[in-house]
Amino acid sequence: MAEQLMTPRQVQAEYGIAPQTLANYRWQGLGPAYVKTTPGKSGRIKYRRSAVESWLDAQTVQAGGKAA
Repeated sequence: MAEQLMTPRQVQAEYGIAPQTLANYRWQGLGPAYVKTTPGKSGRIKYRRSAVESWLDAQTVQAGGKAA
């Protein structure tokens, strides 16, 4: 079974990260890995669910750990 690809709106619905925030993260090179399904400046963007979840796990800060 192929892994689910999610649009930025689907990421927002499931994880609460706005599409514009995801776009800003892409531009800054900070967000989750993504797949560009069409070429060009305005190409369609999709996210693998596992990439979003891995990225969120990497952003998790443990209480009592190092200062952010």
